[in-house]
Order: sequence, then structure tokens, then C-alpha cells
Amino acid sequence: MKKSNIGLYFGTFNPVHIGHLAIANYLIENSNLNQIWMVVTPHNPHKKKSTLLDDYQRLNMVHLATEDYLKIKASNVEFNLPQPNYTVNTLAHLTEKYPDNEFTLIMGEDNLKSLHKWKNYQVLLDDYHIIVYPRISKGSIPADLLNHESVTRIDAPIMEISSTMIRNGIKEGKDLRYFMHHKVHEYVEEMNFYK
Repeated sequence: MKKSNIGLYFGTFNPVHIGHLAIANYLIENSNLNQIWMVVTPHNPHKKKSTLLDDYQRLNMVHLATEDYLKIKASNVEFNLPQPNYTVNTLAHLTEKYPDNEFTLIMGEDNLKSLHKWKNYQVLLDDYHIIVYPRISKGSIPADLLNHESVTRIDAPIMEISSTMIRNGIKEGKDLRYFMHHKVHEYVEEMNFYK
């Protein structure tokens, strides 16, 4: 039986926005992925925890944004794993828990440039496939990763929308409804988030 290929799109999603959704949608339609799990990260080792909304609020926003699209789903797999969350540990956990699935890591080009700083990054390259979407960022991709057999660079649209921009805009009283899925925008307004 052919394994189902699941793309893992990690993020703090604080909040999830149309850039995240557009990339996930593009990858589902233009790659060999059967499904994408948007993995809500409780604590990224590279971000301050104090700036984050509650884990379940962020998970709920991803759920609201994806509930009508069967091929993309919200995942809370990292909520019960030791923190801070390291991708290599999460992948080991998922591979053991779902032996009938194959897991592919989804990341922006900026993350590929700093992959050598990730915990046990060589394991990721040896054991998993990585799909990389373009992002405008400083620096260059290390030569050994540029043509690595585990890395596929995909020509997705470049999304220059950030959760930081949205949070700052809301704090300044701007109406940013078109930068988020309408259900997410309604929830953010209703809950008075980021004000």
C-alpha cells in the first residue's frame, strides 16, 4: 500500500494569515503531497514565548482558517511534546505514531539558509524530504543544501505578509481584514486580540 505523503508546515501562526494559507494551498495543488498539517508550535526555540497568544487560541485560528478545506488541517501534535519544540523530535514522534504516512517538511527559503543551526539538522536531511518555498531574505543558501537530493525548491508565489505586521497594525487600530481568513479576522476582533 502506498504511504500517504503528509506535508508538515510548522509555525507559531500568531495569527495565521492568508500568506500561510496561500502557500499551503499552492503546495497541495503543485506537489505530490496528499495533505498538509499546519503544526502549531507552542514554543519555537528562536522566538520569545512572551509575545505569543495562548497555544489553543492559535490552534483555534488555524482550525477556523482550514476547516472548509479537507486537504489542509490544524495539528496540535507539539502541544504534548517537551518544549522548546525541535523539529527533529516532532518528526521522530510522528514517524513512530503514524507508520503508514510519509512526512515531508515544508519550510521557507530563510529557514533553509539557517538549517545548519537546527538541532540534528543532518537527520532531517538524511531521513526526510524537504520542500522549500521562496522568501525574500538576506544571505544565501549554503552550497551543500542548494542541490541536496532531499531538498526540492518549489516556485510558489512570494508572500511578504507577516504575523508581526498584522499584530502591529491591529495595535495601531488598522483594519487588516483582508490579510486573514474572514473567520480568523472575526475571531481576532471578537476576542480583542493584539490590541
